Amino acid sequence: MVSTPTRNPAAAPAATQPPAAKSPAAKASAPGAAAGPQSAARKVRGWHRGFWSALEGTGKSRNGSTYYLILGSTLALTAIGILMVLSASSVEAIAAGESPYTAALKQGMFAGIGLFSMFLLSRVNVVWLKRGAWIAILVAFVLLVLVLLVGRSALGNQNWIDVGPFTFQPSEAAKLALALWMATVLDRKAKLLSQAKHALIPVVLPGAAGVIGLILMGNDLGTAMIVMMITAAALFFAGVRLYLFGIAGVVLAAGTAVLAITSPNRVCRILSWTGQTCADGTDLNYQSTNGLYGLASGGWFGVGLGQSRQKYSWIPEAHNDFIFAIIGEELGLVGTLVVLVLFAILGTAIYRVVVAQKDMFHRVLAGTIMVWLLGQATVNMAVVTGLAPVVGIPLPFISYGGSALLMSLCAIGVVLSLARAQMAPGLQPKRLFRFGPAGLAASLRKRTAARTAAGNPGNPGKSGQPAKSGKSGKSGKDPAAKAATARKAAAKPTTGTPVAGPAVTGPRTARTPAPSNPARKRK
Repeated sequence: MVSTPTRNPAAAPAATQPPAAKSPAAKASAPGAAAGPQSAARKVRGWHRGFWSALEGTGKSRNGSTYYLILGSTLALTAIGILMVLSASSVEAIAAGESPYTAALKQGMFAGIGLFSMFLLSRVNVVWLKRGAWIAILVAFVLLVLVLLVGRSALGNQNWIDVGPFTFQPSEAAKLALALWMATVLDRKAKLLSQAKHALIPVVLPGAAGVIGLILMGNDLGTAMIVMMITAAALFFAGVRLYLFGIAGVVLAAGTAVLAITSPNRVCRILSWTGQTCADGTDLNYQSTNGLYGLASGGWFGVGLGQSRQKYSWIPEAHNDFIFAIIGEELGLVGTLVVLVLFAILGTAIYRVVVAQKDMFHRVLAGTIMVWLLGQATVNMAVVTGLAPVVGIPLPFISYGGSALLMSLCAIGVVLSLARAQMAPGLQPKRLFRFGPAGLAASLRKRTAARTAAGNPGNPGKSGQPAKSGKSGKSGKDPAAKAATARKAAAKPTTGTPVAGPAVTGPRTARTPAPSNPARKRK
């Protein structure tokens, strides 16, 4: 006798239960196990959105906090830069028999010119800059060629052109000109960027490649690296296919290796950075080493403003590329953190401007400027702290250099113009002038119409307003026509047979003769 298997009656309903009827404990444990980093990322995004919504407002009620964060952080960094240039350059200036305020006064003069240019650009509609994009890139090419012909060389780099008592660095102007030109070209070719040839020509070849090649001919690898970053940022914010960045990365890595191997100076810098000695026994990493000494001796609060010891010729060009080390020595960790926080505020605020742009030209231009300034600051701090080999790149807004400061402030002016357009209309800073031919023509038309109306108060037809005839709204005839008819009726002679003339439907510009009397013809 074979016994048949029996089922537990209590287990049968559980087996046939739908998945939705699971216990509450299982419900609670499943999402917790699956959420993990995704829920944390959602919380961070929600906190970020809530913070900026509370800070800036939403929709038409935006209070312009992004605009003022960009402006405030830029002004603070510029002020810190002038102060630290004075502190870092005074000792070497006195040793050379010059005034200790020479470098700081020059930096302050260029800061004043740059702030005025930033203020003007912040009031101009960025769309008008499109008209000068091609002119700007052509001028940049001419200046870069001129540097190679008549430029001045310093520390192995030929980057400067002497203009009277000042020097001008065309490669800094080429950064802004290239960003503006690439944004213009990519905007016009927006529908064709899915094709590789349209994404690369003419933006990469010959545009960016030509600028990079001319800069490398002057032996300035650091500036060429920043221009490469600017080019990559423009293509990224334009929405170019990502596989092109992989190909470009391989090509750039190979090109950088070739440039490093073919230059004994660059090979020595890389070897010194890795802790090895060069073939001739020199140590080209001594700048970074002394920069680390300065940062270490600064401690938490620094040795005091103006009390740096590394600026006594231990760090060459202390007021230029390695000014961040002087900040750390004199102001300590607190001072370096203040600079980092200001750059973080600047980058976050510019990013808010970038993500709010719907037009490709605006998005590419603002995103390229953001990568330019923050990328250059990151590379400079990495060099000073020993995280990268020594490369001659100034710290934006802080390092000594009139051309770099002027172009950086002009770039911020462009971003401020975009941030200003996002503010509520009643809170926007007012325009100074009406730039462009359209605004000029409109203002001239209004001025002419106002003068004509003031000179002909009884004849509105000449003041630019169309003359109305017949009935006008609810009042029947035009009031001017009524007044003209009344004046003519009062001036008519009372003798003779009254003859009904044609109805006056509007103002007349010339007096018409009175109709002849038919009774006189019969005599």
